Amino acid sequence: MPAARSGWRVLARALPRAVGLGLTVLAALAIERTLRQVSFDSVTAAYERIPDPALALALLLTAVSFAAIAVYDLIAVETVAPGKIPRVTALATGAGGYAVSNALGFPILTQGAFRMRAYGAHGGGLADVGRVLGASWFALLMSLVTMTALALVCGPEHFHGLGGTTPLHATMAGLAVLGLVAGMVAWLGATPRVIRLRGFTLRLPTSRAALLQISAGVVDITAAAATLYVLLPAYALPGFPAFLLAYIAATLVGIASHAPGGLGAFEATLLAGLGLHAQADVLGALLAYRVIYMLLPFGAAILGLGAVELHRRRVAIARALRFAEPMVPAASAAIALAGGVMLLASGATRDLASRIAVLADVVPTPFVEASHFASCLVGVALLVIARGLYRRLVRAWNAALMLLVLGAGFSLGKGLDWEEATLLGALALCLALVRGSFYRCPKANPFTVTRVWLRRTAGRGPAFTALGALTAASAGLGFLLFTHGASADALWWQISWDGNGPALARVSFAFVIGLAAIGFDSAVNHRGRRRAAEPTIPADIAALVAASPSASAAMALLGDKEFLTAPGGDGFVMYARAGRSLVALGDPVGPARLQADLAWAFRELADRAAARPVFYGVGPDNLALFLDMGLTALKLGEVARVPLADFSLKGPARHDLRYGQRRAEKEGLTFEIVPQAQVRLAMYELRQVSSAWLAHKQGGEKRFSMGAFDPAYLARFDVAVMKKEGRIVAFANLLRGADRNEIAIDLIRYAPDASKVIMDALFANLLLTAKAEGYRWFNLGAAPLSGLVDRRLASRWNRFGTFLYRRGADLYSFDGLRSFKHKFDPVWTPYYLICPGGLQTPKTLLDVTTLVNGSPLGLIRR
Repeated sequence: MPAARSGWRVLARALPRAVGLGLTVLAALAIERTLRQVSFDSVTAAYERIPDPALALALLLTAVSFAAIAVYDLIAVETVAPGKIPRVTALATGAGGYAVSNALGFPILTQGAFRMRAYGAHGGGLADVGRVLGASWFALLMSLVTMTALALVCGPEHFHGLGGTTPLHATMAGLAVLGLVAGMVAWLGATPRVIRLRGFTLRLPTSRAALLQISAGVVDITAAAATLYVLLPAYALPGFPAFLLAYIAATLVGIASHAPGGLGAFEATLLAGLGLHAQADVLGALLAYRVIYMLLPFGAAILGLGAVELHRRRVAIARALRFAEPMVPAASAAIALAGGVMLLASGATRDLASRIAVLADVVPTPFVEASHFASCLVGVALLVIARGLYRRLVRAWNAALMLLVLGAGFSLGKGLDWEEATLLGALALCLALVRGSFYRCPKANPFTVTRVWLRRTAGRGPAFTALGALTAASAGLGFLLFTHGASADALWWQISWDGNGPALARVSFAFVIGLAAIGFDSAVNHRGRRRAAEPTIPADIAALVAASPSASAAMALLGDKEFLTAPGGDGFVMYARAGRSLVALGDPVGPARLQADLAWAFRELADRAAARPVFYGVGPDNLALFLDMGLTALKLGEVARVPLADFSLKGPARHDLRYGQRRAEKEGLTFEIVPQAQVRLAMYELRQVSSAWLAHKQGGEKRFSMGAFDPAYLARFDVAVMKKEGRIVAFANLLRGADRNEIAIDLIRYAPDASKVIMDALFANLLLTAKAEGYRWFNLGAAPLSGLVDRRLASRWNRFGTFLYRRGADLYSFDGLRSFKHKFDPVWTPYYLICPGGLQTPKTLLDVTTLVNGSPLGLIRR
């Protein structure tokens, strides 16, 4: 008995395969015999003669069929794995799985693999996939049975003796089958039933879910059969019920054959069932059905699966392609330029007469002309947007993607130019795939067309330089063709289907209008040039300044800076915007452990804002960090700091200071420190001294790196003053570092009629007072261009700076400033400007000079 049972099992397994193989062989023989009677050329010719409306209707019916197929999986998933798989995933997987199995055959294997790949990402195991597949196939088989019964009931007069069967017999058979289906649905009930077979459990749908699946199946099978029905020639069409029965039989035979797509078996069964012979137009219709109902959905399913896989692996792919990421901006700019060039060139050389003739029967003439005109405006806009893409601007990416899609639509609207629309769509897809490379959001308008914009654009390579030439050439070509065309006597604003000359003139006019509109917008709105409101000083910034051992941290209290704070609020970077640069003043303020993170955060902030990252006036401690950022260090000079522990006015080296102090005393000058609480009471006198000092100087107030006379700012500090006969003749505000580490001065002003030794006396008294208060260092400030190397092999910046230091006495007393500070025997420490290298360096210097001095020429003013 066990041996006999084992033999039955082997037979049970082999029989379906043998049947499928036999059906495939018989189908192949039948098709081979059929193809002997017709030639391949005649079939393809018949395929090409199928009317366009029939093809369009077949496409629509295919979409309806696969939409209904998607419902199979949706209901199956809700039945056997409720809440585990998203509904959208179930719908897409159901349609995609059937599309793949229709084309490849072996439906259980191919659909199972497809579902496993789709549902596995959501936690669906092999058992869940098997249950979903079983429920879906159960619904399909029930639908096939139901449709067969409906065909027998609804159209018995169309059956001509099916084996001697009368119409009455067909109707009775159909009603009997429908009764069985209704009984099955009623048996399912309102509560899901579970079938257990050899350890495998299958949860059946409820009566309501089964009715929904059967209804979806009726729609699916009807639409699928109708897809082929509308493609067949009229003489080959029986009544639809009879055709539906033959179609269902051919479908079942095709599934049983396990051939890819049931190829051969489906066609042979259908031809036999309809009593048709090997006519070329019938075979052409079957070929069109294969393309529309099987190949197109299969291609869409494969593309969708590929898109999902790419999305799942996007992080790994991005990591693997990171080496190519620097090329993305230039490539994206090239994409925008290519799209703009294409639209402009096609607009200037329109030759779509045959396609426009098709549109003439569908849409009014102004629609086509408006599309033609708009496509050229889109082309101009794409040329402008290209620079924004090159700078990684997210607004440019959004605009370029929208413009490419609009351009594709306008290409179809102006003359069914599907080739151009397809290429523009491909360019839009390429741009969409690199969305992550565009993240910069500058406050300034990146699309403002100005003289500076055109100059910068022209300097970015041949492609950008050609922008103006391309626009001019397109306009010239349009007017040339208009002048010499057959419609040269027509006015340029006249519209007609065959008036290419006026159309080209209108396109050229569109070029001018587009650029003029952008220029007018720039001139009127001045976007990108408005000065932002001065930021306020948060209370926590003032507290961090008070806790900083560096006296220069007090520059954060000027009220002209923005702040980037550490996540914990215990450090910050102060910065300001200048041109296309974000300029940070000094090293980050805060604990040493935070400085690297704050510096990198500022670097990233500038990158997102499409600005150059600049650190102005930093010390040597973090040079390695800035070099790691890919930035360049330019030595600006040296900072003089006096150690106060051993400072005194004794000895030969302090002769000038002792002389200045004694002479000041003889002239009746007295030194005094006005406490912060009393500074406002002395503000009038301080203003008088400051105004007289500014009137004596050629330049105006500095900013950013040093204070200007601002009562609110001065009132934050103690102020050291020199008085004569009770009147203030000189003053300097004191910046105090925490823990008595460092003290410095910022604003130094004195009356022009004050003593010649007033500065020596003021500084001597300041240093002695700071020493007495227990401070370790006195910061005398910077000596610009001091300490630069002047050698033949030194950098160009060092050689230029040295030349300016030695030969620029008439412009600025660099040497005199260093000599004055050298009298105090300080420790000289270099300070640097950190900025991008190459051609960005001179632009950075211009921005920083303008920021600090108010104008590019402010540096050379005394």
